[in-house]
Amino acid sequence: MTYLTLSITLIFVLIPLFLSKTLHLQLEKDTIIATVRSIIQLLAVGYVLKFVFEAESFFFIFLMVALMIAVATDNARKKGKTIKGITWKIAITLVVIEILTQSILLGFGVVPATAQYIISISGMVIGNAMVLAILFLNRFTAEVEARREETELILSLGGTPKQAVRQPLIDAIKTSMIPTIESQKTIGLVQLPGMMSGQIIAGADPVQAVQFQLMIVFLLLTNAAMSSVLLGFLSYPTLFNERMQLIKRKR
Repeated sequence: MTYLTLSITLIFVLIPLFLSKTLHLQLEKDTIIATVRSIIQLLAVGYVLKFVFEAESFFFIFLMVALMIAVATDNARKKGKTIKGITWKIAITLVVIEILTQSILLGFGVVPATAQYIISISGMVIGNAMVLAILFLNRFTAEVEARREETELILSLGGTPKQAVRQPLIDAIKTSMIPTIESQKTIGLVQLPGMMSGQIIAGADPVQAVQFQLMIVFLLLTNAAMSSVLLGFLSYPTLFNERMQLIKRKR
């Protein structure tokens, strides 16, 4: 694909702009900003990755992964501002998931220890974990607030914070995991995943592409479970004070 043919695909940007203008959705500015940012960010990342892949330096690989985690943490923390120390809790969650997945993949020789594989897979892992963290935090904070009276009743009857917040925590974990599980039920039938499609377009053997995609599918299942569970159990204790009272949420 050349830059000329790529420019033709801007038609796909003009269509939502036209619909937004016609229906008075007032999304034209956001659409343009999103398009410009995506072009600049992806082109910049493309040139950076080209340099890193050619350098094959673990130092540069570490910097790229660290940058991904930092950006993902900053984005996800906005959804959990009411939880004390949410920034480092999200960061720890992402770091643990990254170490776990890469240890299994590299330790068992599933993929080679090269920048091409490590950075690409890390991007999928961290990006997915960020989305799951946002889903979890949205649901968890809403559940805790909605069940405030129930939680305080359990505490007043001698229940521990863990017992009092157990149901909101479980519900939030389940809710954040469901999209991943449901999407994987129809994978290959309703949708051809990005990694698999990209490899096929690049000329890879379809069966080989499927094998790599299955690896990602299995990996994302662990991702879905670990993200919400780790973040949940790191977060819930800070909802209570030293007297085991539910802290009032700041609006």
